[in-house]
Parts: sequence; structure tokens; C-alpha cells
Amino acid sequence: MTHLSPVVQRLRITFGKAGTLTYTSNLDMAKIWERVLRRAELPLLYTRGFNTRPRISLAMPLPLGISSDCEILDISLRERIAFCEASLRERLLAVSPQGLSIVAINEVDPRSSTMQSLIMSAEYRIRFHDPLERACLQRKIDELLGQESIIVERRRRRKRSVMDVRPLILSLEMDEHADLLAHLSVGDRGNLRPDHLLELLDMDGMHSSIHRSRLHRLPE
Repeated sequence: MTHLSPVVQRLRITFGKAGTLTYTSNLDMAKIWERVLRRAELPLLYTRGFNTRPRISLAMPLPLGISSDCEILDISLRERIAFCEASLRERLLAVSPQGLSIVAINEVDPRSSTMQSLIMSAEYRIRFHDPLERACLQRKIDELLGQESIIVERRRRRKRSVMDVRPLILSLEMDEHADLLAHLSVGDRGNLRPDHLLELLDMDGMHSSIHRSRLHRLPE
């Protein structure tokens, strides 16, 4: 007997976080979306068992304090709704907190892989608010990229490990505004956070703001 998926319809929402919402943890962000979707009265599909939860999935954790306009949320519905992106966006924004924006809503195949398993890298824009010499920043970029390997020590669950993070820096450059543009590996294939990148550049003490502008994924 063929097992049919209980997911009748799956929607993929690309959204942004700004303002005080950037200091919301990923767990709390999932709870915020749960409230938004309930208030919008979407027919959410829930997990089975004693402690049921809606079948929603954030693509990639976003570190605290970082804004974004490319976050991705997959939601599974138990009933099909008439899909109209404009009206659905309006419906969701009407019950959304300040700082939450909706960039796009797409209907995807209910059998498609979750985005969590497909995201491979992310692009960030780091803007410095302290005085900065362009030549100094360029020199730091060149010195970092010029290294064949960058060995760092990491601690996880009281265990220490060392790893080479140089392959995780896919590209690094300065734009015309002296902003730092970083394309970094994320996910199970390797993960380098932008704040850790600033440590490697010896610039973590500078006042800066970080924005995630794009998530790259493997083809489904």
C-alpha cells in the first residue's frame, strides 16, 4: 500500500526581519510565525502525538542581531486554499508584528525537500559605523584570503575540535561604500558566521551592522 503524504498544500514564504525583531531567537521566531499563521486562519497541518506542533520549518538559523530580507519558511497545510500571493501577503501582514516583512510567497510541491536540507551558503553585507580607512580594510581582506588555511578551535558540548574555515569563505570583497560583502558557507556542509569572520579580520571590536541578503541552495 502506498503511503500518501498528509500535506495537501505547501507554501514557501520569503520574509525579512528588521528592527527589534532581529534580536528574536530562531525558536521565538518560529513561535511568532505560528501565531501569525493562526491569526490569519490558515489550515495548518499539525504533527501527531501528545505535544502537537504546526508543520512549519525555517530554512536556516539567523544569528541574533542580524537583519535579513531573504529568510525562508515552509508551511504545510491540511486543506488547500485558493492561492493568490497579493491577498495572502496582505492577510499575513495584517496580523504580523512590526519588523516582519514578506518578500514573496510561492506554492511548492508538497513532496519537495525542506529548504533546511538544501541551503548551502549565504551572502551578507557588513556595514561599519566607526571611521574606517578603505586601504586598511582591503589589506585585511587580502591577508585573510591569501592564507591557504585558517585553523580555528571550536567548542561544542564541552568538546574541543579544530577545523580549517578557509574553504568556508567563498568570496569576500569591499564595495564602493566600504561595506564588506561576504559569501559564506552555511548548513551541514560547513558554517561560518559573519561575526566569526569579523574576529578573523580582527574587526570584531568595531561598531557594525550585518544584513543577510541572499541564501543559496542546491537544486531540488
